[in-house]
Amino acid sequence: MASDNGGGGHCGEPESSDSLKTFGAVLKALRDEARLTQEQFAPRVGYSVAYIAKIEQGKRFPPRDLLDRSEEVLGVVAARVLAAAAKSLTRKVGLASWFLQWAAIEEEAVTLFSYESSVIPGLLQPESYIRAIFERRLPPLAEEQFDHQVTARLARQCLLTERPNTTFSFIIEQALLERRMAGNEVTRALIDHLLTVGRLRNVEIQAVPLIQEDHSGFEGPLSLAETAENQWVGYVEAHDSSMLITDPKAASAMLQRYGKMRSQALSHQATTSLLEQMRGAL
Repeated sequence: MASDNGGGGHCGEPESSDSLKTFGAVLKALRDEARLTQEQFAPRVGYSVAYIAKIEQGKRFPPRDLLDRSEEVLGVVAARVLAAAAKSLTRKVGLASWFLQWAAIEEEAVTLFSYESSVIPGLLQPESYIRAIFERRLPPLAEEQFDHQVTARLARQCLLTERPNTTFSFIIEQALLERRMAGNEVTRALIDHLLTVGRLRNVEIQAVPLIQEDHSGFEGPLSLAETAENQWVGYVEAHDSSMLITDPKAASAMLQRYGKMRSQALSHQATTSLLEQMRGAL
C-alpha cells in the first residue's frame, strides 16, 4: 500500500481471487500444451505480452474477446476448456462488476478521453483523495472492501506509465478543486499529483474555469476509448450503474461533444498555471 501523501501513487496489483488464478493457470497450461511462449501467443490473440502475463498470474480479468480469439490459436477443444474455466470466474477483487468491461477496454486502448464534473477522474486520484471518496460512500464500505477498492484504483493508474504510446486526455471542472473535499491537505496532495501526472508526455489535463458561458458538458460525465482497431467506444456511469456505448453513431456524438469541450476548456499550459496558483493559495 502506498503512503497516503498524494505522491505519484504506486503500481501494486489488486488482490487476486482464487478463480482468477485458476483461469490463469488453465490458460498457461493450454498455451504450454500448444508449445507457444507468451511472446508467440500474445500477438496471435491481439493482446500485449504483459497483459497475457497478468491474466495468467490471476491479476487481470480476461476480456470476453480472449476466449473467441484463443480458439483460432489453441484449437476448439482447448477453447472449450478455457470457456469452462471462465464460467467459474469471480469478479476481480476491488473493481465493481459493472465497471469491469470498461476496465478491460481501458487497458488496451490507444486513446482515452475522460470528462468529469463531480469527482476527479479515477486515473488521476492520489491515494489520500481516493480514501476521502470511499470514506464518504453510502452505504458505508466494510474495511476489507475499502482496502480492496483503494488498491484496485491505484493499480489502474499504472496505465499512464505502462502505456506511454496511449494518449490520455482529461477535462476536469475547476469547481472540483475549489470545493476542497476532505480539507486543504487532501486538496494540496491532489493538486501536486495533477501537476506531476500532467508532466507525462502522453497525458493532457484541461480545466473548465468556474465561469464558462459556453459549456457543452451539461449532459454529464463521459469517457471515450479508441480501440486497437481504431473504433471508438463510450462509457457513462452514475449511482453504481453504467452503460457501455458501442453504437458508432452514439459514440460519434460523444466524441463531438468531447471535442467541443476541449476547445472550451483552458489549455494544458493554462491549466498548469491555474493549478500552480491554486496550490500557492492553499
